[in-house]
This record gives sequence, C-alpha cells and structure tokens, in this order.
Amino acid sequence: MVAILLTKLIATALVVIGVSVAVGKLGSRLGGILAGTPIILGPGYFFMLQEWPVDFIQEAALATLHALIATLVFSISFVLTAGRLGGLPSLIVATLVWIPGAYLFSFLPGGVAVAVLVYGAVLLVAEVVKRALALKQLKVAATSGWFDVVLRGLLAGVLVAVATTLATRSGPMLSGILVGFPVGLFTIGWTLYDRYGADVARATVAAAQQGMLSLVAFAVVTAVLVGHVLPMVTFALALLASIAVSALLLILSQWRVRRAYGHLLESSINHKGKSHP
Repeated sequence: MVAILLTKLIATALVVIGVSVAVGKLGSRLGGILAGTPIILGPGYFFMLQEWPVDFIQEAALATLHALIATLVFSISFVLTAGRLGGLPSLIVATLVWIPGAYLFSFLPGGVAVAVLVYGAVLLVAEVVKRALALKQLKVAATSGWFDVVLRGLLAGVLVAVATTLATRSGPMLSGILVGFPVGLFTIGWTLYDRYGADVARATVAAAQQGMLSLVAFAVVTAVLVGHVLPMVTFALALLASIAVSALLLILSQWRVRRAYGHLLESSINHKGKSHP
C-alpha cells in the first residue's frame, strides 16, 4: 500500500512540476494552453480508469464536476475576502467554504447536464462579482519560483495518491471530490499574495475562473464516454477536449485584447511612420 501511494505521489508530482516548468518556457500562447490542462485531474483519472469499474468512474467524474462548482465558490470567497483578511486567512476561509460546498453540490439531481448548468450559473455570478469589484489585470513578472512549483507538485501528488487509493474505500464520491480540490488556486493565491499583494492575487484568481472550463470539459467527457470506449481512449479524448477548450479560451482572450486595444496599436504604428519618413 505504501509503495502504491508513493508511486502515485511521485508520478503526479513530476507531471505537475514538469508542466509548470514547461508553461514558463513555451511562451504565452502554448504556455497558456498548457496551463489550462488538467494537471491534477489528469493523473487522478489516469490511475482510476485503470483500477476501477465504469460505475465508479462515472460517479467520481460527476462528483468532480460538483467539486468544480464549489471551486468557483472558493475563488469568489477568496476574491471577496483577500483584501480584508490577508492571503492565508482568506484561503483558509475559502477552503472552509469549499468543503461543505463540494459535499452539498454532490446531492444535485439530474446528473452531468444539471451539473454543467449549475456550473454556468455560478460562473455567471463569479463574473458579476469580478466586474462589480472592478479588478484590474495588473502586469507583473509573476513567474513561479521553485518553491511554488515543488509545493504545488507535492500537494497535488498527496491529493491524487490519497484520492485514488485510500479514499476509494469510502466510495467514488469522495475520490471525485478530492481530485477536484483547487490545489492550483490555493498555491497561486498564497504565493502571489505574499509577493505582489492582494490586488494581483485577487485579479489572478478571478481570471482563472473561466480557465476552469477546461477542467469541466475533462470531467464531462470522462463521465459521458467511460464504458463506451476503452479506458485509455476515454482518458485521451478527455485530455484533448480539455486542451481544445483551453486553446479556444486563449484565442478568445487575445481577440478581445486586439479588439479593445487594436486602435491604439495602429495609432502608434502610424505615428512612428510619420516620425521616421
């Protein structure tokens, strides 16, 4: 049992650390897409798909969708409280909100379709909160240090190892909920608050809310396809769906920036052209 736990912990930690390092090396476009991949859900379901039957995986994937709804509530809580309570206290409050939230959302009827609709409704609330607070997307050199990367990798490794080995004894719901815990948002909020203050941390966590749609895509495809195709085909298609959503979000984000500031860029180019005949 210990050997299995350590194997999963180390494997997951290496994946998370590897992806985190690659994000900083590949540039904004590829790095942004890679950052949206399910670096915790991926290893978690890679192990579960090989070890557990269809019914278990379907229930776990649905529980993960419910946990992702709670993660939106986690992010809203942090955004609302970080300016007053401080970084770590706000994260503790957000976690205390996430735990009962993930449990209560697990009782939603209607399966995957209702879970996606509720997720969309909560995402809309998160967008309203973000606009009401007028959070600015501040430009900082927010590169991850080795402490951040290793901490995130170790936390993710422990979470996946426990969720796919020990927690499975309590049923698929607990496993699905645990792999949906927002390790990434927790570590990002913590480190950015310490380095750059509340404004940067809040804006970054708020900006990550739409990016979580890639995780929703992974969980939905897993829940729908498992049992209909081979386990590793299910995993591959879920991963591709997640990457596709991340790529689409990145393209839309860049289009919005060009639409909002394109005239300024053209004006700058024209001004330079007139200054240097």
